[in-house]
Amino acid sequence: MILPTKHLPTERALLTIGARLLMHLQEPKSVSRLWTDIKHDSSQYNSISFDWFVLALDLLSAMGTIHFANERIARTTTA
Repeated sequence: MILPTKHLPTERALLTIGARLLMHLQEPKSVSRLWTDIKHDSSQYNSISFDWFVLALDLLSAMGTIHFANERIARTTTA
């Protein structure tokens, strides 16, 4: 589920979906705005469900890559 396997294609793995989310997070965005951006991204192979979208956000948050503040999701910056 997190990594691609024999039965889970690369484009459906949570790390791949998380990478797609990070590409869209050049600036802080609301969850609904990020979801809309992902759904309208024509360069992707398959669309994902909202469940997989949330799971990818959870994974990125657990990894410390993103954070949620002021009703927006943003990349975590390292100083």
